[in-house]
Amino acid sequence: MEENLRFLKPFIRGFLLIILSMFVAVMAAKKYLSYVVPLYESTTKMKLADVSEGVQNSNLFKDFDVFATANKIATEIEVLKSSVLIGKTLDSIDFNVEIYRKGKLKSVELFDNSPFIIEGDFISSKAYDKKYRLEIISDRNFEIYFPESEEMLTKGSFGELVSFLYGHLKITLDEKFIASKPNLNLIDQYEFEFLSRQKLISKISTNLNIVSVDKDVAVIRINYKSPVPAKAAILVNALAKTYTQDYIEAKYKAAEITVAFLDKQLVEVSKKLSNAESNIERYRNAKRITNIRQETETDLRKISQLKIQQTNVKMNLIAIQALNTYIQNGKDKFLELAPNFEAFTDLLSTEIIKNIKALQAKKKDLLLIYTPEEESVKVIDEKIGDLTKYLIESIANTTKNLEIKYKNLSTDIKEFEKAFITIPEKEKIITLMNREFDIYQKIYISLNEKRIEARIAKAAKISFHRIISPAEPSKVPTSPNRPIIIIVSAIMGMFGSTLMIHLVHLAKVKVNDRHTIESKSGIPIAMVTPKLKNDQEIKNHFLQKAGQLEMKELIRDKGVVCLSSFKFEEGSLFNAVHLAVALSAQGRRVLLIDVEGILKNRESNNEEVMNIKKDLDLITLTNPKFKSFTKVRMEHFIEDLKKSYNIILILNEELYKQSSLLMMSIATVNLVAIDARLTQSKKIVEVDLLKEEYGFNSIQFILNRFDYNPNLLKELIIFVKKVFRNREKQTFTLTDSQLQGNKQIQL
Repeated sequence: MEENLRFLKPFIRGFLLIILSMFVAVMAAKKYLSYVVPLYESTTKMKLADVSEGVQNSNLFKDFDVFATANKIATEIEVLKSSVLIGKTLDSIDFNVEIYRKGKLKSVELFDNSPFIIEGDFISSKAYDKKYRLEIISDRNFEIYFPESEEMLTKGSFGELVSFLYGHLKITLDEKFIASKPNLNLIDQYEFEFLSRQKLISKISTNLNIVSVDKDVAVIRINYKSPVPAKAAILVNALAKTYTQDYIEAKYKAAEITVAFLDKQLVEVSKKLSNAESNIERYRNAKRITNIRQETETDLRKISQLKIQQTNVKMNLIAIQALNTYIQNGKDKFLELAPNFEAFTDLLSTEIIKNIKALQAKKKDLLLIYTPEEESVKVIDEKIGDLTKYLIESIANTTKNLEIKYKNLSTDIKEFEKAFITIPEKEKIITLMNREFDIYQKIYISLNEKRIEARIAKAAKISFHRIISPAEPSKVPTSPNRPIIIIVSAIMGMFGSTLMIHLVHLAKVKVNDRHTIESKSGIPIAMVTPKLKNDQEIKNHFLQKAGQLEMKELIRDKGVVCLSSFKFEEGSLFNAVHLAVALSAQGRRVLLIDVEGILKNRESNNEEVMNIKKDLDLITLTNPKFKSFTKVRMEHFIEDLKKSYNIILILNEELYKQSSLLMMSIATVNLVAIDARLTQSKKIVEVDLLKEEYGFNSIQFILNRFDYNPNLLKELIIFVKKVFRNREKQTFTLTDSQLQGNKQIQL
């Protein structure tokens, strides 16, 4: 806490300076604001066309919006900033001429407050971007001067065409405006400038700011700053309208170009589509093709049926062949065979088998009665033989018949399969022709649809961009920001003065307080003397300190106390005189030795002891002989003086002068006075070095003006007075002395 207070002391001292600096800074800021040209800002908001929105319940405009893209906000901002669009905007507003009323410190643009209208027709580009000075000398006449020159360019009268170096000028009075301003003083000095298109666009681009409200919201904000509020509002509104109109024109032109292109393409595609259709028809007629797929499917179905029949025949043929082989191999014992008649199942064969089996059964019955030679038995054998031969022959004939049928089916299948040899080629050609036809047909349909859409878009001259917040002329300037500038100026003044105080404090590097002494030296502080305001405080303080010094055994009977300082105003003079007065007030016989004679009284002589008041005498050592005294001789001189006094105080010369170290060496106690506000801190180390080098007895510090923090502004005033005022060197006396803030010593 104490360290923080020590750090803040310089700023507390300079508080008035800080306040003064802040006041000066604020006044300077206000003065600056009174001359600076203010800028007014106007803003308009525009909603951009959205890719998902159009005219309500109209899919056509949602699909056919040439400017509707998902990521368009940044692109549209750049379009608005482009010189092309700004140039189109300038075609609709009259910003080409700027007229100013010229003042001593600043010029004010008149714009819609101009009492006259200036028109120009130039033959040279050098006429542009120059401020001409116009001086109206009467209600009818005027003079024009070259830019930044006192040379007259031309002169003329209002309403007349004036020729000059670069072309012609015509200045006409605005009678309506003049009539609305009855107190208008027309006779004055003005300036006007014809701006080239390039400079005008550059000037507008500098003060134009276009930003999006949000990255996901298709709304942009157009801002423009101008010294004239009306110009700012006019420009942003005109720019928004120009952008909307340009959008409509661009969409119309795009639709018009699209329609012309589509009409041309539709004619060509229509011809190609007709040719493709004719080629397909001719090929079908030449190849007698109705429908390849249906024809192919019919033939495939027929072949499939034939193959099924062939398979069935083949299965029957294999079975009958097996039966035939079985029968042929065992025809000698046919009745013992048991053939499989699965493939030979006609009704006649079944009936024959039944008859054979019946005859066999009948024969067995007859053999029970007759012998095999019986006529009836033989008849039965002959019947069985006939049936067997017939059956065997039938099986053989069936086998041949199935073989012939199988061969015929194979032949028919091969014939039908021959028709498929040419089908891939036909299909390929037909597919290519159909593909070409389909391509041209799709192109034709698509182009026709787009032509209809383009014609509708061409006819609909509307824009989906909307101005949702038009700009109004601003009444309050946005730049400069008066409150911010004043506050910042006050803060800068505060920081500047604080920095100056800190730098001065660091540059001075004074003792300031006890902490500085204690941190730099091991020499103790014998006493501290604050800034004393009146004689009573001085008397009470030194009586108290005299007692404390006695208790510290720094003041004792027959003692010699030497008070020294680097300069008298650092406290040795003040403390020596008043300490002597306090000691004498205690009833001691005190002798004050003035080594340099700074307390010299006009009535006293060298080496003469002069009584100042009761128990206090003064002697000066200004006689040149004392400068040649050795230490021993000076000690003898002091010893002689001790006989008559209880204590001797020596007001030493300023340190490092001829006799200063000598007087310190003979003293029993050395008190070195350092001033908190005057003594540099490095002097503390010098005292340490003196003690170490010369071995002075009992050396201690007196801190003069302890805890004194004078106002820095007051010190600055005193310093300025010292610099600008030649002061004569003062000779101090006991009744007219300077000490501690120009107080007088009262003994």
